[in-house]
Amino acid sequence: MSTSLLTILSQQLTIYIGLFLFIAGLIGGILNLIVFLSLQTFRQSSCAFYLTIMSIVNTSHLFTGLLTYIMINGFGIDWTSMSLGYCKFRYFYVALCLLISLTCMCSATIDQFLATCSNPRWYQWNNIKIARYIVIGAVILWILHGIPFLMYYNHSVSPTTGTTSCGITNAIFQKYYTFFYLIVLRTFIPMTIMILFGALAYRNVQQLAYRTVPLVRRELDKQLTVMVLVENFCAVIFLIPMVSVNIANIVIVTPSNSFTSTLLTFIGNVTNLWLYLYFMVSINVQ
Repeated sequence: MSTSLLTILSQQLTIYIGLFLFIAGLIGGILNLIVFLSLQTFRQSSCAFYLTIMSIVNTSHLFTGLLTYIMINGFGIDWTSMSLGYCKFRYFYVALCLLISLTCMCSATIDQFLATCSNPRWYQWNNIKIARYIVIGAVILWILHGIPFLMYYNHSVSPTTGTTSCGITNAIFQKYYTFFYLIVLRTFIPMTIMILFGALAYRNVQQLAYRTVPLVRRELDKQLTVMVLVENFCAVIFLIPMVSVNIANIVIVTPSNSFTSTLLTFIGNVTNLWLYLYFMVSINVQ
């Protein structure tokens, strides 16, 4: 397969699959919010609260994250290179949304583990008031975490082509972004939490039938736990390829030829679309 064919295929996939994911995710996110906000049962549940916040964040992320990605890689229109303010804001907001979304997913998984525990001392932490404090704390934490994104994402001009691009201009932050943010903070830690507490919540749900629990609460716990476990499965499936690509980019620092460089770019585009598919799926499975 030639370099030009790979480039054209990458652009077409980005346009058609990306636009489909954007429209489907937007419609699913709006319907999701209507369901969560209209039902009294869900409004009183801490787990449903986490999923509602995650749905809001994922839906808003579609505009700054996916839509901009489609314009850059599909149509060749890079808004981040046209405006320094948008260059800084876009990468700050994408990181913020992704980390809040993963925090809510991990919190919902832990919450369902606590909700299905037989120990009353653990169950008391399954509380809508505590959930609100956790979300507020997470938002503040990830906003502070995003300050370096606002500082170190800047415009740089290529000495060979003279084109302006948006990227990290600090070597230390680049290492943090590559080795810790992408691999550890954005993938390894949330995947570990979701797998561990998802398995524990599943075990607790299997034992609910043998406990003296009101029928309404038992069915709600089962419904929310299934919802969370499906979300966990989707997250793990969609995050694993991203880890592999990030590690490959670290190992292959400088591609040996133009075809290898184009192939890595193509794989990166496919992997990014795969990650945005997670946002669409996570919105619609709720």
